[in-house]
Amino acid sequence: MSLPHAILTALVERPSTGAVLARRFDRAIGYLWQATHQQIYRELARLEEAGWVASEPVESGPGMQRMYRVLPAGREELRQWVASELPATVLRDTFMVRLRAEAAIGHSGLDAQIRQRMAQDDDTLRLFREIEARDFATPGPGREQRLQHLILKTGIQSVEQRLQLYREALDILALPADPSPSTDGA
Repeated sequence: MSLPHAILTALVERPSTGAVLARRFDRAIGYLWQATHQQIYRELARLEEAGWVASEPVESGPGMQRMYRVLPAGREELRQWVASELPATVLRDTFMVRLRAEAAIGHSGLDAQIRQRMAQDDDTLRLFREIEARDFATPGPGREQRLQHLILKTGIQSVEQRLQLYREALDILALPADPSPSTDGA
């Protein structure tokens, strides 16, 4: 996925100022695709230059804010992107490499980092469940709401799976180190 398409999607859902869009990335969209506020503003300028979004000054509010909305060319770009072939998913997981390194070199303090990540993921899971209870308590018949709920449920399952992995990793890391670590593992 690319940042321009994440921004176009967010703006199709709801036109926003750059500040509001950045807050939406911090809260909800950021769980799918992360971006700094600086990246978002830089990308908004590129999207506007490409003719995919337009902006107008906001009359009220702090500073010199602009309201962004998607133009027909931006909708068409998003439509083409959605219809294009999905690239293969490539697993690039720093945590897995660190686990492998821990196995090779022995105790390195990874368990403390895992506990910290677990606390963060516990908070994320709590937030996802609050959103689910608030926004999807009664399932709507609409396609849009059902797709949004599917995305949220996938996020919940992903965090739950990560927490299970962390618990199992902590159990294994608590074991005494092997006398001589293997160097021919998979």
